[in-house]
Amino acid sequence: METNVSTATDWEINQLFKLQERQPNLIEQAVHRLLQENEEIRWSVVVGAYRDGQINLGKAAEFLGLPEIELRDRFIDLGIPLRIGSADLAEARAEAEAVRAWFADTTDKERS
Repeated sequence: METNVSTATDWEINQLFKLQERQPNLIEQAVHRLLQENEEIRWSVVVGAYRDGQINLGKAAEFLGLPEIELRDRFIDLGIPLRIGSADLAEARAEAEAVRAWFADTTDKERS
């Protein structure tokens, strides 16, 4: 019986999930490499994570290597709903800290 290696079958996906349980570092490395090498998969995964509320717009832009404003415009063009503002207090604090760090870095560069 010939196996079609170009498509993942249910058993292959199932075995990858099992491998994730046994050797998470191995799967993490493989997924990281796949996301780095395949722009279409990276886009789909990041947009999916954004839509599911797992990451915010800024983090999505960072993962995709885009300015946040450009990603915002793309999302609008594609009809992807924007989540503006912090989802919770922890996220608001993280965003405030990122702004503080950005201003501190900008001020340091201006002084140099």
